[in-house]
Amino acid sequence: MNVRARIVGALIAAVTLIVAGLITAPPASSAQLTEVTGFGTNPTNLRMHLYVPDGVGTRPPLLVAVHYCTGSGPAFYSGTEFASLADRYKFIIIYPSATRSGSCFDVSSPQALRHDGGSDPVGIISMVRYVQQRYSTDPDRTFVTGASSGAMMTNVLLGDYPDVFKAGAAFAGVPFACFATTDGSMWNSACANGQVSKTPQQWGDLVRGAYPGYSGPRPRMQVWHGTADGTLQYPNFQEEIKQWTNVHGLSQTPSSTDQPQSGWTRTRYGGTGTTAPVEAISLQGVGHNVPMSGMAAAAITFFGLDQGGGGPTPTPTPTPTPTPGTGACRVTYTMNTWNTGFTAAVTVTNTGTTQLTSWALTFTLPAGQSVTSAWNATVSPASGQVTARNVSYNGTVAPGASASFGFQATHTGNTSKPSAFTLNGAACT
Repeated sequence: MNVRARIVGALIAAVTLIVAGLITAPPASSAQLTEVTGFGTNPTNLRMHLYVPDGVGTRPPLLVAVHYCTGSGPAFYSGTEFASLADRYKFIIIYPSATRSGSCFDVSSPQALRHDGGSDPVGIISMVRYVQQRYSTDPDRTFVTGASSGAMMTNVLLGDYPDVFKAGAAFAGVPFACFATTDGSMWNSACANGQVSKTPQQWGDLVRGAYPGYSGPRPRMQVWHGTADGTLQYPNFQEEIKQWTNVHGLSQTPSSTDQPQSGWTRTRYGGTGTTAPVEAISLQGVGHNVPMSGMAAAAITFFGLDQGGGGPTPTPTPTPTPTPGTGACRVTYTMNTWNTGFTAAVTVTNTGTTQLTSWALTFTLPAGQSVTSAWNATVSPASGQVTARNVSYNGTVAPGASASFGFQATHTGNTSKPSAFTLNGAACT
């Protein structure tokens, strides 16, 4: 497939969006999309447009929204629902624009696939840091989303800059480094056609290799794909799931499966709530024309931007008193380690006859291990004897049922597992 054919295909997809009535007018407010220049290091001459809604609070969240091939930042602003959602929930949006022929983002070159390596990711990060400094945005609520080429860039940015982004949502993309080339070409036909398949470990190693030495928390990921996608074929959906579940040290077996609306099949990994570490939505019969109506709102929910917006941090829910334990419990503890860090996936099964209404799992981390982040549980302190406590949505565990959580940690060479666990004060097997 030559470049001209790809561009024509992308234009047809854009026309399809318009005909389908999915292009929405800019939101009704005094806020305007504004071009910003001189924002910092920009090796590929990207353009930057910024949308700051009226009435953003102190330390507002920040979203980067990345367009498709043949598109632009202003086109993605007017053609998606993110700006109207920003008006509602008070977050700032950066819309980058690629300026090379075809207006695709570089997700292929060796420079683009490593931390501070160069090319488009460096320019986008300059935009992020410019806005963070100028508007005092919350660094713990910085997110990225995109469609097609922008979805591929979403995968790349989460791999290159896990220290910057807390989560991403990729609409019709491919895994990090799937599009990699070494001949100067920006198109990888094997990947586009869904012919690149790797093990979860291989995909995860590509992400971890993008930023050697990084041992902090990894961004959560939401992926979307239509089963009838003829541009970036549907097998890429499962390859993305393989990659990001491995990065988070999770099984590919979903924690939950549902259909939030007709034609959508949603699977969640490592949790069952709206902020699971990995979430994947398969769209039956849909082609390469996403996000469609309602999908942007689902991404905003995954980011948590519909909870609190740019205003004050919500008051935390008090920790419930755990149900007294009987010792009728079983723990599965799976580690995924690398040079200075690891992730742990933990499943607690209630093997007793009494329902738990809350739980606290206590164990001792081996020497040199220290927790940096956790999901589906709160874990404290960071080292030594730690206790993982349920969060609001997973405290109830019926007899025979399980609750799962995970955490990321650093180590100094000791990658052994805890030797014993107690649930609500009673020993588990």
